[in-house]
Order: sequence, then C-alpha cells, then structure tokens
Amino acid sequence: MLLPDEHVNKITDITIKMLKKNNIEYMFLDSDNTLIDLDRNPLEGLQEWIQKLKENNIKFCIISNSIKKRKVEKIAKILDIPYVYFALKPTKIGFKRAKKLMNIQNNEKIAEVGDQIFTDVLGAKRMKMFSILTNPICEEKVKLNNIKRKLEKRILKNYSAK
Repeated sequence: MLLPDEHVNKITDITIKMLKKNNIEYMFLDSDNTLIDLDRNPLEGLQEWIQKLKENNIKFCIISNSIKKRKVEKIAKILDIPYVYFALKPTKIGFKRAKKLMNIQNNEKIAEVGDQIFTDVLGAKRMKMFSILTNPICEEKVKLNNIKRKLEKRILKNYSAK
C-alpha cells in the first residue's frame, strides 16, 4: 500500500512512454512540492511538459490537500487544467470529486502523482490507481513533514530493493 508503482526525481521526468506502457490516460497531480515549490514558483519546464503530454491526449487535474483555494487555482490557471483543493488525501473524497469533475469511470487509467507516500501514494492505492512518487522540489520547513520524510526514506529503501 505504501510502495509507489513508479518513482521519479521530478514530475517532468515522467514520459509519455511510461504512461502509455501503463495505459494511463489521466493524471491527478499534487501541487505543493510537486508542481510548485514552497514559494509557489512552478517547477522549471512544467508548462512545456504539460503541453507535450496534452498533445499526446493525456488529461490532467490538480488534486491538492491545500486549503488555500487561490494558491491551487493560480497554478491550475497557469497550466490550464481543472483542480480540486482541500482534497483530504489519502481519503477517497478528493479523488472522487476529481473523477466526477473530469467524468472519468475507470480508475485503472489514472495516475496519481505527488511527493508524499502517506497522502499521494496511499490515496492512489486505496483508489486502485497507478501511483507515481516524485522527490520533493525543496526541503520542508515544517517539523512534522520532516518526520514523515524520514519514514518515507525507509519505505523507499524497500522500493529500491524491489
């Protein structure tokens, strides 16, 4: 439940070949530390990457646990994709809202992409979606997140061994 299906350095390392190999047509994207850094700056090359995948018929939705609607809305507008904020991952609530928003029936064609095992990967696994873990864009400033990151490193050792 905690091991991702794929692990990449950053979101822009995800290729169309990887998505097609796994029959992925939709991508649910985390925002904080996956699409944007802690200062809300988009990852370098993000817009071009999104556009390239859109040209290959991949559809996107941002699913963020952030309670700050404007923050999520801003990156969604830049990327021209729909969004769900206050998603409450790893619960199924935000995923179901995104599926309804995008009129998606088949969970097996969706990849959840994010930087946290205990929200993004676990949520995807609970929904029977493909999970892609990215490394965080930058180091966390909140102590609780640093504790989670240490646990995630232990889990990723198992992923590497797999």
